[in-house]
Amino acid sequence: MNPQIEKLFRDGVPLAGAVDDFISTHRFPLVQPGQVTFVYRGQADEVHLRRWISGFNTSLPMQRLEGTDLWALTMELPGKSRFEYKFEVVRGGGRDLVLDEFNEVQAHDPFGANSVCQGYGYKRPRWTLHDPEARTGSLTSLQVDSKAFDDRREVQVYLPARFRRSRSYPLLVVHDGPDYLRYADLKTVLDNLIHRLEIPAMIVALTQSPDRLVEYTGDPRHARFIGEELVPALSEKLPLVDNNNARGLMGASLGGVASLHAASKYPDLFGQLLLQSGSFAFSDLGQHQKGPVFDPVVRFVNEYRKKPFALAEKIYVSCGIYESLIYENRSMVPLLQAQGMQVNFEEARDAHNWENWRDRLRNGLTWLFPGPLWMVYE
Repeated sequence: MNPQIEKLFRDGVPLAGAVDDFISTHRFPLVQPGQVTFVYRGQADEVHLRRWISGFNTSLPMQRLEGTDLWALTMELPGKSRFEYKFEVVRGGGRDLVLDEFNEVQAHDPFGANSVCQGYGYKRPRWTLHDPEARTGSLTSLQVDSKAFDDRREVQVYLPARFRRSRSYPLLVVHDGPDYLRYADLKTVLDNLIHRLEIPAMIVALTQSPDRLVEYTGDPRHARFIGEELVPALSEKLPLVDNNNARGLMGASLGGVASLHAASKYPDLFGQLLLQSGSFAFSDLGQHQKGPVFDPVVRFVNEYRKKPFALAEKIYVSCGIYESLIYENRSMVPLLQAQGMQVNFEEARDAHNWENWRDRLRNGLTWLFPGPLWMVYE
C-alpha cells in the first residue's frame, strides 16, 4: 500500500476525517518515481482500473480500504510513461466506465474522453501549447472533384502566417487531418514550429475519409485520389515547390497504411513520409488474426515485404511500446532501411492515441522538413 494511504489508518482503523483531508490535499493519481497510485471514492461491489494499453493486463482490481468508501491501487510505472484510463465500477450487477473525478487531466478522441496518467518525469511538450508570440496560420477549404471516388471531396488547407502567393511552399498531406487538428493540436504545433524556425513555412492539406476502414486499407481509388487528383488540384491553386523532396504524406494508424500505400503507387511524388503507429498488419505463416477489415492491409503489406522498393527519400516512423502494433512497426523499419531510404524510428512509453502522436510531431516534422534553425546549426 502507498505510504501516504497508510497514514489514514491507526491500528487498522481509519482516522476521523482522514479520507476527506487526504482527498482535498493531494493531486491524483499519486505519482512517484517508478510507481503510481490511483484512488476511487464511492460505494461499489468492485472497482477496476481499465487501461487503454496492449501487451499488459488492461484491467486491474482495486482494493477497498477497510471501513471507508475509498478504493486504491498502486502499480509500477516506468518514468516518462503516459497512458489513458477509466475506472470500471461494478454496482448492483451493472458495470460502468467512468472518468477519474480527482484527475483533471483528460484526453479526447472521436469516441469521447479518457483520464490520463502521466508517469514520473512526463511533461506535455511546451511546443504543443499555444504561444502568444507565435503568428497564427489560417485554415481554408478546398473542393476537389474526384473521378476515383465519383464524388467531390472537401479538404481543409493550412496556410502559414504571412502566406504570400509570390513564394513557393513545401506541401504536407495529412490523413485524418481534422482529427489531428482536434485531438493532436496540429495547427498549434505548426504555428509554433514555423515561428521558431524549426520547420519552414509550409502548406498542409488536411484530408478526411468518409469510410476510412475501406479507403485507408490499401484502396487503389484512394491512392489515385491523392496522387492524380488532390496534389494536382493543390498545385493548380497554391504556390507549391515543384520537387518531391518538398512533398510529404502523413498519417496515424490506418492513416499510416494509407500514406505508405499511396507512396508505393506514386513513388516519385512524395519524398517524405511521417508514419505514426501504422497498422502494418502482415502474415508470414498462416492467416492473420485481425479480422476481415485488415484483409486488404495484409495483402498490401505482404506484397511490399515480398518485393520491397524505395518509395521516398526519408521516412519517420513512431510507435508506442504500450500498443499492439509495436511489433509490426519494428519489423517494417529494417525493411525500409534496406531499400536505401533514410528511416528515423522513435518508440515512446505511450499507447495508441492522439496525444502520443501529438508528442512525436516535433521530432518527425523537423527531421523531414528542417527549417532555417536546424539548417544553420546542423
